[in-house]
Amino acid sequence: MRGDKIDIVGQIDILRRYARVLTRNASAADDLVQSTFLRAHERAATFRQGADERVWLMSILHNIFIDERRSARASQARERAWMDLNPGFSAPSGEPAARLRQIREAFLSLSQEQREALHLVGVEGFELAEAAKILGVPTGTVMSRVGRAREALRDFETSGRKGLKARSFKIVGGHNERSD
Repeated sequence: MRGDKIDIVGQIDILRRYARVLTRNASAADDLVQSTFLRAHERAATFRQGADERVWLMSILHNIFIDERRSARASQARERAWMDLNPGFSAPSGEPAARLRQIREAFLSLSQEQREALHLVGVEGFELAEAAKILGVPTGTVMSRVGRAREALRDFETSGRKGLKARSFKIVGGHNERSD
């Protein structure tokens, strides 16, 4: 029988009730009914003429529910096995934690433009041209920002400053310059 002759819509109420009994959650039940309609539409050619549409649809709904439960159990088992192999993570302490905090502070003290450029190139591994497209600026601008960011971080490393501040410039050759 062709799929367009199956009265799927007329079975919504019974399918919803059964799905709510199975899932105990209205939203999950609606998702299950939606999946049932999709599967019924995909497999309409397997419906035998003269068979009860309601029974066929309820079987599809039940099988999808069972498949999803099995999949969820398998996923939970994999997660438990992974957790057993990896006993957990502990927060870093001592000198490494202090060092990471300093590096983070140094990175965050860079200008936003420098942070963006350095992150894209240095952390994410984008080429300069790719980073330029992402940021919507010329490649030379990205190169300049990355260079200034690296220089500021090197300066932080050698001077040991807790935070990076913009360099102040000395004005030379101004009107008020006195030579004593």
